Amino acid sequence: MASKVSKIRCLYVPSNSLHGKAFSTSTRTFAAETSAPQSPSEPRRRPTTFNDRLNAGPSFDQFISSPSPPSAEFIPTPTDFLSTPESTSISPLRTATVGPPGRKREITRLPSWLQTPIPGASPAYKNIKSDLRGLNLHTVCEEARCPNISDCWGGSDKSAATATIMLMGDTCTRGCRFCSVKTSRAPPPLDPHEPEHTAEALKRWGLGYVVLTSVDRDDLQDGGAAHFAETIMKIKLKAPAMLVEALTGDYAGDLDMVQMVARSGLDVYAHNVETVEDLTPMVRDRRANFRQSLRVLQRAKESKEGLITKTSIMLGLGETEEQLWETLKELRKVDVDVVTFGQYMQPTKRHMKVHEYVTPENFELWRQRSLDMGFLYCASGPLVRSSYKAGEAFIENVIKKRARRSQTVTADVAGENSKSAHTYG
Repeated sequence: MASKVSKIRCLYVPSNSLHGKAFSTSTRTFAAETSAPQSPSEPRRRPTTFNDRLNAGPSFDQFISSPSPPSAEFIPTPTDFLSTPESTSISPLRTATVGPPGRKREITRLPSWLQTPIPGASPAYKNIKSDLRGLNLHTVCEEARCPNISDCWGGSDKSAATATIMLMGDTCTRGCRFCSVKTSRAPPPLDPHEPEHTAEALKRWGLGYVVLTSVDRDDLQDGGAAHFAETIMKIKLKAPAMLVEALTGDYAGDLDMVQMVARSGLDVYAHNVETVEDLTPMVRDRRANFRQSLRVLQRAKESKEGLITKTSIMLGLGETEEQLWETLKELRKVDVDVVTFGQYMQPTKRHMKVHEYVTPENFELWRQRSLDMGFLYCASGPLVRSSYKAGEAFIENVIKKRARRSQTVTADVAGENSKSAHTYG
C-alpha cells in the first residue's frame, strides 16, 4: 500500500497560516508509494497543459508572417488561418486530430473557401475602430464575429469601407442558438445620446450607404422602435444624401412599431427569417417565428411606397432543397425584393453545430434560382452575410436609378402642366 492522504486544506489561505496560526497537514504513508517526496519549500504548481502548449507555440509575429510545412498531426500554423492563392479552389473537407495523448479527438477543418485574413492590418480598420470606441458605439461586425470584418472595414479609406452599426447596446434579450451576441433579461438602459453620436460618426466617415441594426429589446415597451427611428431621422438630417438600410427585429409582432421605423426615412428595410420554417424552433429564440417575420416584411413593404425589403437565410443547418424552395415562395408572396444566402459558422462550442459546409457551386445555384423567381437581387456565397458591401453597392445603384426616374417623371408632369396653363391663359 502506498500513497499520501492529506487532510483538506483551504485553497484560498496560505499554507503556513490560518488566522495567524500555523496550518499543518498530517499524512499517512503506505508501501505502494512511488513518487519522490516534494520539497516543503517548493510551491505546488497547478497543471497548465493548454498554457504550456500555447507558450511553446509561435509568437504573434510568426503567426501572421512565417509559413511552415504541414505535418501529419495537426499543429496550428499561420497557413491554417490565412487565405492562400489556392483557397478559391474547391477541395474535399479535411479532418485533423487534436488533443493531448489519451484524449485525442478528430475535428473537421474549415474548407479552404471559408478561410479569411486576420483583421487589423489596414489603416481604415484601425480608424473605424477608434471612432467607434471614442463615441461608445457598437457594431454587429464585432459582436457577431463576422468573418468579413477585415474585408468590409479594410477599404482603401473610411469612405470605401462598410461598418454595420448596432444600436441599443451590445446585449440582447433573446438567445438564438446561432448568435454570439451577449444576452440578458435586463440589459442596460438605452443611451439617449446614441442617435446623435451615430449620426455624427456616419457624417464624419462620409459613407454613401450605411447599415443600422440592433439587438432585440423585449424589455422596452416599444422594443426600441422609437430609438431606431430617431437615429435614422438624425442621420438623414445631417447627411440627406446618405442611403440608410435598417436591419430590425420583429418587435414582438407589433406591426405598428414596424411601420414607425419604415416611415422614418430609411431606404431599405431588412428583417432576417434566418432559416426555413421547419428549423426555426431549433435555430431561433422561442419568441421569434417564421410567420411573424413574414408579417414584419409585409407591413414594412406596405408602409412606404418604393421601399426595398430584404431578408437573409443561413445554409448548413440541415435544411433540404424542398424547404428552401418553399421558403423562397413564401418570401415572394410578401413581395420581398432582396434575399441573401450565407454559410452558418458555429461561433463557439456553446452554439449549434454546423450540419454541413455548403459548396460555392450550390450557393451559385440558389442565387440563380432566386433571380429566376423574381427577386430584384440575390447575394449568395459562403461568406455572404445579411449586410454585405457588394450587395449594398447594387442596392445603392437601384435606389439612385429609381430616384432619377422619379425626378424625370415629376419634371415631365410639371412641364405638361405648365404648357396647359400657358395654352388656356
